[in-house]
Amino acid sequence: MAHQLSSAKVTTCVIGGAGFIGRAVVAELVAQGREVLVVGRNDSPDGFPVGVRYLDNAPDAGMTVLRAAIEQADDVIDLAYATSPGTSFQDPVNDILVNVPETVRLFELAATMTHLRRFVWISSGGTVYGRTAIEPIRETHRTQPLSPYGITKLALEKYAHMYFETRQLPIVCVRPANAYGEGQRPYAGQGFIATAIASMLDGRELTLFGEQGTIRDYLYITDLAAGIVAALLEGEPGEVYNLGSGQGLTNRQILDMLAPMAVATGVPVHLRIAPERPFDVPANILDCHKLTTATGWQPAVSITDGLSRTWAWYVARQAAAPSSSVS
Repeated sequence: MAHQLSSAKVTTCVIGGAGFIGRAVVAELVAQGREVLVVGRNDSPDGFPVGVRYLDNAPDAGMTVLRAAIEQADDVIDLAYATSPGTSFQDPVNDILVNVPETVRLFELAATMTHLRRFVWISSGGTVYGRTAIEPIRETHRTQPLSPYGITKLALEKYAHMYFETRQLPIVCVRPANAYGEGQRPYAGQGFIATAIASMLDGRELTLFGEQGTIRDYLYITDLAAGIVAALLEGEPGEVYNLGSGQGLTNRQILDMLAPMAVATGVPVHLRIAPERPFDVPANILDCHKLTTATGWQPAVSITDGLSRTWAWYVARQAAAPSSSVS
């Protein structure tokens, strides 16, 4: 099913649109012919396509900026989250406090905006399921997250469904796999590929937990953005959609694919094998047929091509600033 827009311009508000995934989503929306209004917490963002408007949502602004933005929008994509799977373990209570109240307030606000066509909220396909005996994982699989991050994401999915059922908020939840690609920040508690490439180029030791590491579903950033926009355009309110490649690769397999690029660049790989960690889900591969059936979306960039593009971007960035790391 192709997703086509009418000739009239519509405006999408992207909350958290200045981040790694957010910028790719903004670019996809612009390519689709949409007006885009980004809300973020950076008083001087750069690099957005011409015509994209930006509102700085300062921490002390409350809901004022968000209210103004949503009032101007036809639909909303919410990518904002204050923690990552890795950082959530450092302070599980903080993970609740900085994510749940603010997101529920946003749902409450959006539910009063009866003009909204769609509200897409980004959950997590990599953490909400926990350990599974079946791969790939369908949306109907039980959810038993092992990280505070996954627990708060799942709790907010439940709030989203409550607002759909009781307040008719046209909300769609998307559970993405592990995003990777140009522009991802390494050493940030998530993003194995970004950290692996940056570690090689920076001469840092890279730790693999177990001989093979974990199995993950990696999705190139432009495919991820296209999937989110597909859910916005044709996803069914009240539904949850996985968004991934459907292919599982171990950390070791990723490193084996990067190794020839490292050799060609003339950088060594410093690898340390550490014991497996009890909180790491051994395998996570997503079944995305539900989204494909509903929207026609499917990934277009292979892991080989995606890794090559990502490596080239980090190498170019290091060459532009050789005295500093690629972080």
